[in-house]
Amino acid sequence: MVLFYILYNKFMSNNKIIAVNKKAKHDYQTSDVLEVGIKLFGPEVKSIKEGSVSLKESFVKIENEEIFIKNLHVSSYKFSRQDDYNPVRDRKLLANKKEIRKLMGETTQKGLTIVPLKIYLKNGKIKLEIALAKGKKKWDKRESIKKKQLNREHRSLT
Repeated sequence: MVLFYILYNKFMSNNKIIAVNKKAKHDYQTSDVLEVGIKLFGPEVKSIKEGSVSLKESFVKIENEEIFIKNLHVSSYKFSRQDDYNPVRDRKLLANKKEIRKLMGETTQKGLTIVPLKIYLKNGKIKLEIALAKGKKKWDKRESIKKKQLNREHRSLT
């Protein structure tokens, strides 16, 4: 019975990564990761599921106890009839008030920022993974590059 449950969860969990913010891991040290939903229009959902979304220049901001993602580029869906579509409009993120207040406290007191990490599908719904982050210094970035190179060399030797 346990084996059936494990296999069922493995095949029925439809987690598909759509877009990843590679620059975030390079520029920031992330600590607390949070999964939130995104408030989208119908054509935007179809466009994201096709993969025409970019997290490159996007960032998360808290305004009036609500979380918004800014500069998230979602291309227009090719079969929609939206003439006045803005691909980089501000989109509201869906999270609990308790989580939002925690993020507000961390960003104001400790000087951290909120960074989007990846967009993915979870059971048919579009989710965004955000994290509290602190900016890396130049030498921190160099150290992380050296560690990656050493790991690659170690894997190639074994």
